[in-house]
Amino acid sequence: MPLQGLPLSRMAPLGMLLGLLIASCFTFCFSHQNQEFALTNPEKSTTKETERKETTAEEELDPEVLEVFHPSPEWQALRPGQAVPVGSHVRLNLQTGAREVKLQNEDKFQNTLKGTKKGKRLDINTNTYTSQDLKSALAKFKEGAEMESSKEDKARQAEVKRLFRPIEELKRDFAELNVVIETDMQIMVRLINKFNSSSSSLEEKIAALFDLEYYVHQMDNAQDLLSFGGLQVVINGLNSTEPLVKEYAAFVLGAAFSSNPKVQVEAIEGGALQKLLVILATEQPLTAKKKVLFALCSLLRHFPYAQQQFLKLGGLQVLRSLVQEKGTEVLAVRVVTLLYDLVTEKMFAEEEAKLTQETSPEKLQQYRQVHLLPSLREQGWCEITAHLLALPEHDAREKVLQTLGALLVTCWDHYHQDPKLSRTLASLQAEYQVLAAQELQDGEDEGYFWELLGSINSLLQELR
Repeated sequence: MPLQGLPLSRMAPLGMLLGLLIASCFTFCFSHQNQEFALTNPEKSTTKETERKETTAEEELDPEVLEVFHPSPEWQALRPGQAVPVGSHVRLNLQTGAREVKLQNEDKFQNTLKGTKKGKRLDINTNTYTSQDLKSALAKFKEGAEMESSKEDKARQAEVKRLFRPIEELKRDFAELNVVIETDMQIMVRLINKFNSSSSSLEEKIAALFDLEYYVHQMDNAQDLLSFGGLQVVINGLNSTEPLVKEYAAFVLGAAFSSNPKVQVEAIEGGALQKLLVILATEQPLTAKKKVLFALCSLLRHFPYAQQQFLKLGGLQVLRSLVQEKGTEVLAVRVVTLLYDLVTEKMFAEEEAKLTQETSPEKLQQYRQVHLLPSLREQGWCEITAHLLALPEHDAREKVLQTLGALLVTCWDHYHQDPKLSRTLASLQAEYQVLAAQELQDGEDEGYFWELLGSINSLLQELR
Protein backbone atom coordinates (compact mmCIF):
# COMPACT_ATOMS: atom_id res chain seq x y z
CA MET A 1 0.00 0.00 0.00
CA PRO A 2 1.46 3.31 -0.98
CA LEU A 3 2.41 5.54 1.90
CA GLN A 4 0.46 8.35 0.43
CA GLY A 5 -2.77 6.36 0.78
CA LEU A 6 -2.28 5.58 4.52
CA PRO A 7 -4.10 7.66 7.01
CA LEU A 8 -2.04 9.81 9.43
CA SER A 9 -2.95 7.66 12.43
CA ARG A 10 -1.06 4.69 10.96
CA MET A 11 1.92 6.65 9.58
CA ALA A 12 3.11 7.87 13.02
CA PRO A 13 3.91 4.38 14.44
CA LEU A 14 5.67 3.41 11.26
CA GLY A 15 7.90 6.53 11.40
CA MET A 16 8.97 5.84 14.96
CA LEU A 17 9.76 2.23 14.11
CA LEU A 18 11.83 3.29 11.14
CA GLY A 19 13.83 5.82 13.27
CA LEU A 20 14.70 3.23 15.93
CA LEU A 21 15.84 0.81 13.24
CA ILE A 22 18.19 3.38 11.66
CA ALA A 23 19.67 4.37 15.04
CA SER A 24 20.35 0.73 15.96
CA CYS A 25 22.09 0.10 12.68
CA PHE A 26 24.28 3.22 13.04
CA THR A 27 25.32 2.31 16.59
CA PHE A 28 26.21 -1.25 15.63
CA CYS A 29 28.28 -0.21 12.63
CA PHE A 30 30.19 2.48 14.49
CA SER A 31 31.12 0.32 17.50
CA HIS A 32 32.15 -2.55 15.24
CA GLN A 33 34.48 -0.42 13.13
CA ASN A 34 36.31 1.47 15.99
CA GLN A 35 36.26 0.03 19.45
CA GLU A 36 37.81 3.18 20.93
CA PHE A 37 34.48 4.96 20.54
CA ALA A 38 32.73 2.42 22.74
CA LEU A 39 30.88 3.75 25.79
CA THR A 40 33.47 3.52 28.61
CA ASN A 41 34.45 5.52 31.68
CA PRO A 42 36.56 8.38 30.27
CA GLU A 43 38.67 8.76 33.43
CA LYS A 44 39.59 5.06 33.59
CA SER A 45 40.28 4.94 29.86
CA THR A 46 42.57 7.93 30.03
CA THR A 47 44.41 6.50 33.04
CA LYS A 48 44.96 3.16 31.37
CA GLU A 49 46.17 4.80 28.19
CA THR A 50 48.63 6.97 30.15
CA GLU A 51 49.96 3.96 32.05
CA ARG A 52 50.35 2.05 28.81
CA LYS A 53 52.31 4.90 27.19
CA GLU A 54 54.54 5.36 30.24
CA THR A 55 55.26 1.64 30.41
CA THR A 56 56.09 1.61 26.73
CA ALA A 57 58.35 4.66 27.08
CA GLU A 58 60.17 3.13 30.01
CA GLU A 59 60.68 -0.08 28.12
CA GLU A 60 61.99 1.86 25.15
CA LEU A 61 64.37 3.99 27.23
CA ASP A 62 65.75 1.29 29.48
CA PRO A 63 68.99 0.13 27.84
CA GLU A 64 69.03 -3.06 29.93
CA VAL A 65 65.81 -4.51 28.35
CA LEU A 66 66.16 -3.30 24.78
CA GLU A 67 66.56 -6.16 22.26
CA VAL A 68 68.37 -5.47 19.01
CA PHE A 69 66.08 -5.47 15.96
CA HIS A 70 67.74 -6.42 12.68
CA PRO A 71 65.89 -4.63 9.89
CA SER A 72 65.92 -5.71 6.27
CA PRO A 73 65.33 -3.81 3.03
CA GLU A 74 61.62 -4.72 3.38
CA TRP A 75 59.17 -3.25 5.89
CA GLN A 76 58.88 -5.36 9.02
CA ALA A 77 56.68 -4.91 12.08
CA LEU A 78 58.47 -3.73 15.27
CA ARG A 79 57.45 -5.43 18.47
CA PRO A 80 57.40 -3.58 21.84
CA GLY A 81 60.74 -3.71 23.68
CA GLN A 82 62.88 -3.87 20.52
CA ALA A 83 65.55 -1.23 19.81
CA VAL A 84 66.03 0.23 16.36
CA PRO A 85 69.61 0.62 15.14
CA VAL A 86 70.86 4.00 14.08
CA GLY A 87 70.18 4.74 10.41
CA SER A 88 66.97 2.68 10.14
CA HIS A 89 63.84 4.08 8.56
CA VAL A 90 60.75 3.87 10.84
CA ARG A 91 57.11 4.50 9.93
CA LEU A 92 53.66 4.03 11.49
CA ASN A 93 51.21 1.91 9.55
CA LEU A 94 47.91 3.83 9.73
CA GLN A 95 45.89 0.77 8.73
CA THR A 96 47.24 -1.62 11.36
CA GLY A 97 48.55 0.90 13.90
CA ALA A 98 51.90 -0.91 14.14
CA ARG A 99 55.39 0.55 13.72
CA GLU A 100 57.40 -0.81 10.81
CA VAL A 101 61.13 -0.64 10.14
CA LYS A 102 63.35 -1.14 7.15
CA LEU A 103 66.88 -0.28 6.08
CA GLN A 104 67.63 3.03 4.39
CA ASN A 105 71.05 2.01 3.15
CA GLU A 106 72.40 -1.50 3.53
CA ASP A 107 76.07 -0.42 3.58
CA LYS A 108 75.42 2.18 6.27
CA PHE A 109 73.51 -0.36 8.35
CA GLN A 110 76.28 -2.92 8.06
CA ASN A 111 78.86 -0.39 9.24
CA THR A 112 76.63 0.47 12.19
CA LEU A 113 76.19 -3.16 13.22
CA LYS A 114 79.79 -4.09 12.60
CA GLY A 115 81.29 -5.94 15.51
CA THR A 116 77.90 -6.81 17.08
CA LYS A 117 76.21 -10.18 17.36
CA LYS A 118 72.60 -11.11 17.12
CA GLY A 119 70.78 -11.30 20.44
CA LYS A 120 73.13 -8.85 22.30
CA ARG A 121 71.95 -5.65 23.90
CA LEU A 122 72.41 -2.47 21.89
CA ASP A 123 74.46 0.45 23.29
CA ILE A 124 72.22 3.38 22.46
CA ASN A 125 75.05 5.90 23.30
CA THR A 126 77.20 4.97 20.30
CA ASN A 127 77.24 8.60 19.08
CA THR A 128 78.62 10.02 22.38
CA TYR A 129 82.23 11.25 22.71
CA THR A 130 84.83 9.38 24.68
CA SER A 131 86.65 10.99 27.61
CA GLN A 132 89.75 11.42 25.48
CA ASP A 133 87.72 13.20 22.81
CA LEU A 134 86.29 15.57 25.39
CA LYS A 135 89.74 16.33 26.80
CA SER A 136 91.08 17.07 23.34
CA ALA A 137 88.12 19.32 22.55
CA LEU A 138 88.53 21.18 25.84
CA ALA A 139 92.24 21.68 25.24
CA LYS A 140 91.54 23.12 21.81
CA PHE A 141 88.88 25.40 23.32
CA LYS A 142 91.31 26.73 25.91
CA GLU A 143 93.97 27.19 23.29
CA GLY A 144 91.57 29.21 21.18
CA ALA A 145 90.53 31.36 24.13
CA GLU A 146 94.16 32.02 24.98
CA MET A 147 94.90 33.04 21.45
CA GLU A 148 91.97 35.46 21.48
CA SER A 149 93.00 37.08 24.78
CA SER A 150 96.74 37.08 24.11
CA LYS A 151 96.63 40.50 22.50
CA GLU A 152 94.73 42.01 25.44
CA ASP A 153 97.13 40.42 27.93
CA LYS A 154 100.15 41.76 26.10
CA ALA A 155 98.67 45.26 26.04
CA ARG A 156 97.86 45.10 29.76
CA GLN A 157 101.34 43.84 30.64
CA ALA A 158 102.90 46.63 28.59
CA GLU A 159 100.83 49.20 30.50
CA VAL A 160 101.87 47.73 33.86
CA LYS A 161 105.54 47.81 32.88
CA ARG A 162 105.16 51.43 31.84
CA LEU A 163 103.58 52.48 35.15
CA PHE A 164 105.55 50.36 37.64
CA ARG A 165 109.15 49.39 38.08
CA PRO A 166 110.15 45.77 38.70
CA ILE A 167 110.84 44.82 42.30
CA GLU A 168 114.33 43.63 41.38
CA GLU A 169 115.18 47.06 40.02
CA LEU A 170 113.88 48.76 43.17
CA LYS A 171 115.92 46.46 45.38
CA ARG A 172 119.01 47.21 43.35
CA ASP A 173 118.46 50.97 43.66
CA PHE A 174 117.99 50.79 47.44
CA ALA A 175 121.12 48.67 47.74
CA GLU A 176 123.08 51.27 45.77
CA LEU A 177 121.78 54.05 48.06
CA ASN A 178 122.99 52.04 51.08
CA VAL A 179 119.93 53.03 53.11
CA VAL A 180 120.13 51.85 56.74
CA ILE A 181 117.03 51.99 58.94
CA GLU A 182 117.80 52.88 62.57
CA THR A 183 115.63 52.97 65.65
CA ASP A 184 115.34 56.12 67.78
CA MET A 185 117.55 54.49 70.40
CA GLN A 186 120.27 53.74 67.87
CA ILE A 187 120.09 57.27 66.49
CA MET A 188 120.42 58.81 69.97
CA VAL A 189 123.41 56.60 70.76
CA ARG A 190 125.08 57.66 67.54
CA LEU A 191 124.38 61.35 68.23
CA ILE A 192 125.71 61.15 71.80
CA ASN A 193 128.87 59.42 70.58
CA LYS A 194 129.41 62.11 67.99
CA PHE A 195 128.89 64.87 70.55
CA ASN A 196 131.18 63.22 73.10
CA SER A 197 133.92 62.41 70.62
CA SER A 198 137.09 64.48 70.91
CA SER A 199 137.60 64.20 67.18
CA SER A 200 134.28 65.90 66.36
CA SER A 201 134.40 69.53 65.36
CA LEU A 202 132.33 72.25 67.00
CA GLU A 203 129.90 72.25 64.10
CA GLU A 204 129.45 68.48 64.34
CA LYS A 205 128.79 68.67 68.07
CA ILE A 206 126.21 71.44 67.64
CA ALA A 207 124.54 69.47 64.82
CA ALA A 208 124.41 66.35 67.03
CA LEU A 209 122.79 68.30 69.89
CA PHE A 210 120.33 69.95 67.51
CA ASP A 211 119.20 66.57 66.14
CA LEU A 212 119.09 65.03 69.61
CA GLU A 213 116.68 67.70 70.85
CA TYR A 214 114.14 66.51 68.27
CA TYR A 215 114.12 62.96 69.65
CA VAL A 216 114.06 63.70 73.40
CA HIS A 217 110.77 65.58 73.06
CA GLN A 218 109.17 62.14 73.29
CA MET A 219 108.95 60.93 76.89
CA ASP A 220 110.10 57.38 76.08
CA ASN A 221 113.13 58.61 74.17
CA ALA A 222 114.07 60.97 76.99
CA GLN A 223 113.95 58.07 79.44
CA ASP A 224 115.96 55.89 77.06
CA LEU A 225 118.61 58.59 77.15
CA LEU A 226 119.19 57.57 80.78
CA SER A 227 119.74 53.90 79.97
CA PHE A 228 123.08 54.42 78.23
CA GLY A 229 124.29 57.50 80.15
CA GLY A 230 123.42 60.00 77.47
CA LEU A 231 121.70 62.43 79.84
CA GLN A 232 124.80 62.85 82.01
CA VAL A 233 126.91 63.47 78.91
CA VAL A 234 124.63 66.35 77.94
CA ILE A 235 124.61 67.71 81.50
CA ASN A 236 128.39 67.70 81.46
CA GLY A 237 128.21 69.70 78.27
CA LEU A 238 127.03 72.66 80.36
CA ASN A 239 130.60 72.93 81.62
CA SER A 240 131.94 73.52 78.13
CA THR A 241 133.89 76.68 77.43
CA GLU A 242 132.02 77.11 74.16
CA PRO A 243 128.84 79.20 74.58
CA LEU A 244 127.16 77.39 71.68
CA VAL A 245 127.73 74.03 73.34
CA LYS A 246 126.20 75.35 76.56
CA GLU A 247 123.27 76.81 74.67
CA TYR A 248 122.38 73.64 72.73
CA ALA A 249 123.08 71.34 75.66
CA ALA A 250 120.56 73.36 77.71
CA PHE A 251 118.19 73.19 74.75
CA VAL A 252 118.33 69.38 74.80
CA LEU A 253 117.91 69.25 78.59
CA GLY A 254 114.89 71.56 78.54
CA ALA A 255 113.15 69.28 76.03
CA ALA A 256 114.02 66.16 78.04
CA PHE A 257 112.88 67.64 81.40
CA SER A 258 109.43 68.76 80.25
CA SER A 259 106.73 66.80 82.15
CA ASN A 260 109.11 63.87 82.66
CA PRO A 261 109.58 63.21 86.41
CA LYS A 262 112.01 60.33 85.94
CA VAL A 263 114.38 62.48 83.91
CA GLN A 264 113.95 65.41 86.31
CA VAL A 265 115.04 63.25 89.27
CA GLU A 266 118.11 62.00 87.39
CA ALA A 267 118.98 65.56 86.41
CA ILE A 268 118.88 66.78 90.01
CA GLU A 269 121.09 63.89 91.07
CA GLY A 270 123.43 64.63 88.16
CA GLY A 271 123.99 68.22 89.23
CA ALA A 272 122.06 69.87 86.42
CA LEU A 273 120.44 72.51 88.68
CA GLN A 274 123.75 73.87 89.97
CA LYS A 275 125.22 74.08 86.48
CA LEU A 276 122.19 75.92 85.10
CA LEU A 277 122.31 78.51 87.90
CA VAL A 278 126.01 79.06 87.36
CA ILE A 279 125.48 79.88 83.70
CA LEU A 280 122.67 82.32 84.55
CA ALA A 281 124.81 84.01 87.21
CA THR A 282 127.82 84.51 84.98
CA GLU A 283 128.31 86.59 81.88
CA GLN A 284 127.00 84.67 78.89
CA PRO A 285 125.39 85.52 75.56
CA LEU A 286 121.70 86.35 75.74
CA THR A 287 120.81 83.43 73.43
CA ALA A 288 122.58 81.00 75.76
CA LYS A 289 120.79 82.38 78.82
CA LYS A 290 117.45 82.01 77.06
CA LYS A 291 118.04 78.30 76.52
CA VAL A 292 119.39 77.85 80.05
CA LEU A 293 116.36 79.61 81.54
CA PHE A 294 114.14 77.34 79.44
CA ALA A 295 115.89 74.27 80.90
CA LEU A 296 115.58 75.67 84.43
CA CYS A 297 111.83 76.29 84.04
CA SER A 298 111.31 72.73 82.69
CA LEU A 299 113.24 71.30 85.62
CA LEU A 300 111.35 73.23 88.33
CA ARG A 301 107.75 72.93 87.08
CA HIS A 302 105.71 70.21 88.82
CA PHE A 303 108.78 69.11 90.79
CA PRO A 304 108.58 70.44 94.39
CA TYR A 305 111.85 68.82 95.46
CA ALA A 306 113.71 70.69 92.72
CA GLN A 307 111.98 73.92 93.79
CA GLN A 308 113.16 73.35 97.35
CA GLN A 309 116.73 72.81 96.16
CA PHE A 310 116.42 75.90 93.94
CA LEU A 311 115.65 78.07 96.95
CA LYS A 312 118.50 76.53 98.98
CA LEU A 313 120.99 77.22 96.19
CA GLY A 314 119.98 80.89 96.00
CA GLY A 315 118.04 80.60 92.79
CA LEU A 316 115.86 83.64 93.53
CA GLN A 317 118.91 85.86 93.93
CA VAL A 318 120.26 84.62 90.58
CA LEU A 319 116.97 85.41 88.85
CA ARG A 320 116.74 88.83 90.54
CA SER A 321 120.18 89.77 89.22
CA LEU A 322 119.20 88.50 85.79
CA VAL A 323 116.03 90.60 85.67
CA GLN A 324 117.78 93.77 86.79
CA GLU A 325 120.39 93.60 84.04
CA LYS A 326 119.96 95.96 81.12
CA GLY A 327 118.72 94.47 77.87
CA THR A 328 117.19 91.42 79.55
CA GLU A 329 113.52 92.44 79.36
CA VAL A 330 112.69 89.28 77.44
CA LEU A 331 114.22 87.19 80.20
CA ALA A 332 112.40 89.25 82.83
CA VAL A 333 109.00 88.31 81.37
CA ARG A 334 109.98 84.63 81.37
CA VAL A 335 111.17 84.84 84.96
CA VAL A 336 107.90 86.48 86.07
CA THR A 337 105.96 83.76 84.25
CA LEU A 338 108.02 81.09 86.05
CA LEU A 339 107.30 82.65 89.44
CA TYR A 340 103.58 82.81 88.65
CA ASP A 341 103.59 79.12 87.70
CA LEU A 342 105.40 78.10 90.88
CA VAL A 343 103.04 80.08 93.11
CA THR A 344 99.88 78.76 91.44
CA GLU A 345 101.16 75.14 91.50
CA LYS A 346 101.25 75.21 95.29
CA MET A 347 97.82 76.85 95.46
CA PHE A 348 96.32 74.20 93.16
CA ALA A 349 97.90 71.42 95.23
CA GLU A 350 96.23 72.76 98.39
CA GLU A 351 92.86 73.12 96.64
CA GLU A 352 93.14 69.59 95.26
CA ALA A 353 93.82 68.25 98.72
CA LYS A 354 90.69 69.99 100.04
CA LEU A 355 88.55 68.57 97.25
CA THR A 356 89.83 65.04 97.80
CA GLN A 357 89.65 65.46 101.61
CA GLU A 358 93.19 64.23 102.06
CA THR A 359 94.87 65.79 105.08
CA SER A 360 98.46 64.87 104.27
CA PRO A 361 98.99 63.72 100.68
CA GLU A 362 102.60 63.22 99.71
CA LYS A 363 102.54 65.82 96.95
CA LEU A 364 101.05 68.47 99.24
CA GLN A 365 103.66 67.71 101.92
CA GLN A 366 106.41 68.29 99.37
CA TYR A 367 104.91 71.63 98.33
CA ARG A 368 104.56 72.72 101.95
CA GLN A 369 108.30 72.36 102.33
CA VAL A 370 108.79 74.91 99.55
CA HIS A 371 108.63 78.34 101.24
CA LEU A 372 108.42 80.32 98.04
CA LEU A 373 106.14 83.24 98.97
CA PRO A 374 108.09 84.31 102.08
CA SER A 375 111.31 84.13 100.07
CA LEU A 376 109.84 86.30 97.32
CA ARG A 377 108.80 88.92 99.86
CA GLU A 378 112.15 88.92 101.64
CA GLN A 379 114.18 89.25 98.45
CA GLY A 380 112.25 92.20 97.08
CA TRP A 381 110.23 90.52 94.36
CA CYS A 382 107.13 92.54 95.28
CA GLU A 383 108.82 95.77 94.09
CA ILE A 384 110.57 94.11 91.15
CA THR A 385 107.30 92.70 89.82
CA ALA A 386 105.47 96.02 90.20
CA HIS A 387 108.17 97.91 88.29
CA LEU A 388 107.88 95.47 85.35
CA LEU A 389 104.46 96.96 84.52
CA ALA A 390 106.39 99.70 82.70
CA LEU A 391 107.20 97.23 79.89
CA PRO A 392 105.56 98.39 76.64
CA GLU A 393 104.44 95.00 75.30
CA HIS A 394 100.84 93.98 76.03
CA ASP A 395 101.84 90.36 76.48
CA ALA A 396 104.49 91.29 79.05
CA ARG A 397 101.97 93.43 80.93
CA GLU A 398 99.51 90.53 80.97
CA LYS A 399 102.13 88.22 82.56
CA VAL A 400 103.07 90.86 85.16
CA LEU A 401 99.41 91.53 86.05
CA GLN A 402 98.86 87.81 86.61
CA THR A 403 101.89 87.63 88.90
CA LEU A 404 100.78 90.72 90.81
CA GLY A 405 97.42 89.08 91.40
CA ALA A 406 99.12 85.88 92.67
CA LEU A 407 101.37 87.92 95.03
CA LEU A 408 98.66 90.32 96.16
CA VAL A 409 98.06 88.71 99.56
CA THR A 410 101.79 88.36 100.29
CA CYS A 411 102.76 91.83 99.00
CA TRP A 412 99.60 93.80 99.84
CA ASP A 413 101.26 96.28 102.20
CA HIS A 414 104.01 97.00 99.66
CA TYR A 415 101.52 97.50 96.85
CA HIS A 416 99.23 99.65 99.00
CA GLN A 417 102.08 101.98 100.01
CA ASP A 418 103.60 102.24 96.53
CA PRO A 419 102.23 105.43 94.86
CA LYS A 420 104.09 104.66 91.65
CA LEU A 421 102.21 101.39 91.27
CA SER A 422 98.87 103.19 91.69
CA ARG A 423 99.76 105.78 89.06
CA THR A 424 100.92 103.07 86.67
CA LEU A 425 97.72 101.10 87.13
CA ALA A 426 95.60 104.26 86.59
CA SER A 427 97.50 105.06 83.40
CA LEU A 428 97.06 101.53 82.12
CA GLN A 429 93.37 101.67 83.02
CA ALA A 430 92.82 104.73 80.84
CA GLU A 431 94.81 103.19 77.97
CA TYR A 432 92.95 99.91 77.98
CA GLN A 433 89.56 101.58 78.30
CA VAL A 434 90.15 103.14 74.92
CA LEU A 435 91.39 99.87 73.43
CA ALA A 436 88.48 97.91 74.92
CA ALA A 437 85.99 100.44 73.52
CA GLN A 438 87.60 100.05 70.11
CA GLU A 439 87.16 96.29 70.40
CA LEU A 440 83.46 96.74 71.15
CA GLN A 441 83.07 98.95 68.08
CA ASP A 442 84.73 96.25 66.01
CA GLY A 443 82.19 93.73 67.31
CA GLU A 444 84.48 91.87 69.74
CA ASP A 445 82.73 91.38 73.05
CA GLU A 446 85.06 90.76 76.01
CA GLY A 447 88.17 90.74 73.85
CA TYR A 448 91.83 90.68 74.83
CA PHE A 449 92.01 94.31 76.00
CA TRP A 450 88.73 93.94 77.86
CA GLU A 451 90.25 91.12 79.92
CA LEU A 452 93.37 93.16 80.68
CA LEU A 453 91.17 96.07 81.76
CA GLY A 454 89.30 93.72 84.10
CA SER A 455 92.58 92.62 85.75
CA ILE A 456 93.64 96.24 86.26
CA ASN A 457 90.28 97.20 87.75
CA SER A 458 90.47 94.27 90.20
CA LEU A 459 93.92 95.31 91.40
CA LEU A 460 92.87 98.94 91.84
CA GLN A 461 89.82 97.87 93.81
CA GLU A 462 91.92 95.67 96.10
CA LEU A 463 94.47 98.45 96.74
CA ARG A 464 91.90 101.12 97.72
